Amino acid sequence: MPLPRVLSGIQPTADSFHLGNYLGALKQWVALQDDHDAFYCVVDLHAITVEQDPATLRRRTLVSAAQLLALGVDPDRSALFVQSHVPEHAQLGWVLQCMTGFGEASRMTQFKDKSQRQGTTGTSVGLFTYPVLQAADILLYQAQRVPVGEDQRQHLELTRDLATRFNNRFGPTFTLPEAYIPPGAAKVLDLQMPDKKMSKSLPPAGCVNLLDDPKVTAKKIRSAVTDTGREVVADPAGKPGVTNLLTIHAALSGQTVPQLEEHFAGRGYGDLKKELAEVVTDALAPVQARTAELLADTAELERVLAAGAARAREVAAPTLAAVYDRVGFLPAGGGPVT
Repeated sequence: MPLPRVLSGIQPTADSFHLGNYLGALKQWVALQDDHDAFYCVVDLHAITVEQDPATLRRRTLVSAAQLLALGVDPDRSALFVQSHVPEHAQLGWVLQCMTGFGEASRMTQFKDKSQRQGTTGTSVGLFTYPVLQAADILLYQAQRVPVGEDQRQHLELTRDLATRFNNRFGPTFTLPEAYIPPGAAKVLDLQMPDKKMSKSLPPAGCVNLLDDPKVTAKKIRSAVTDTGREVVADPAGKPGVTNLLTIHAALSGQTVPQLEEHFAGRGYGDLKKELAEVVTDALAPVQARTAELLADTAELERVLAAGAARAREVAAPTLAAVYDRVGFLPAGGGPVT
């Protein structure tokens, strides 16, 4: 019986992934390789919905791929590729855009949030339509499962709506993907604003980057916002800062939060922060070393990505060919016309 297929992607819009990326998603990418047919991509097409420096984008694309490999994505067990290396993404994206209503796209909450912050002059059409490209990313591979957080559920619903619309109009073509929340996914909050998810868009003091110098990481953790009182216990409503630190510790150390509460009984926040700094820096050290090793041989890294793109196109090309045939495009090269 074939393994269920999973598709996920991450943007190359920073010099390093952060701890929230890792514990909330990428750690699960690695685990999913054990029992899924996995397709993972660095989504550089999505990255240019906002202005990018070309040289920086190229470098960050390689750094992103290197980090994914360093974290445990195995190119022998999954297809790891760069989105723009598989032209079928953009090609299917256009077909799906032509089946998406303007009002439907306007309702996407992430677009509304970003456009309100940036204003109309700073908002591109690409940002408006990127949920449709995201739908193409998923449907191209007939993925049954898509790891998503709450902020992406609306986009997955759009994907399912578009797939259903196409299938009803042109006949069965796309698999309807299901949202998948992998066990063990941790919601990591900002160290300075523990009411918000850790994000590169917030001030840097609250964000632990995977490639940060260990001294920088330790300082950020020591400076993390905590709560009133001294007792180290998890209480998301009353002690969000301490709860966040315990969540990170548990996700990296393998201990449960109740075990950690017992471990820190009678001790204070300073003890928790000191130990957590060691746990985080120890966990990230091999990732940093392996990332540096991979980036020292970019030719080999690019070979891995090219092999991943070739594997991806083995699935993507037949899907796009079926779509083109069903919408009525004339085949290239004098194929049969029906």
